[in-house]
Amino acid sequence: MTPDKPNDRSGEERSAVVLVVEDEPLQRMEMIDLVLDAGLTPVEAWSAEHAIAILEARPDIRVVFTDIAMPGSLDGMRLAAHVRDRWPPIEIIVTSAGRAPEPEAMPARSIFIPKPLDGGRTRAALRRLVDHTS
Repeated sequence: MTPDKPNDRSGEERSAVVLVVEDEPLQRMEMIDLVLDAGLTPVEAWSAEHAIAILEARPDIRVVFTDIAMPGSLDGMRLAAHVRDRWPPIEIIVTSAGRAPEPEAMPARSIFIPKPLDGGRTRAALRRLVDHTS
């Protein structure tokens, strides 16, 4: 899989696309595995800036699944707010191993899932958000 192209699913119906945004490679791989386990197509970004570039080029992104702590000028919370403002139909999952953000700091219709990620809860949230946008 390339950073900005989904897996080739020759002969398969295309599934909803989830943009996974995480700067730590092992954690990003875990998040990608959860997206795949939910039957969805992951696209990966290693920073908020990279995620925005992908979103600008990919109108098929349905969910952004982002970590909060990220290097660069935007963290995951600022990315989530930017996504909500610029791409309102996209659903958002925010995650962190640190303290949960205050509910009022979360963008509308976003979900917080703490790390370590619970596989069942994360897959269910991904499916629910995708089904909601269908």
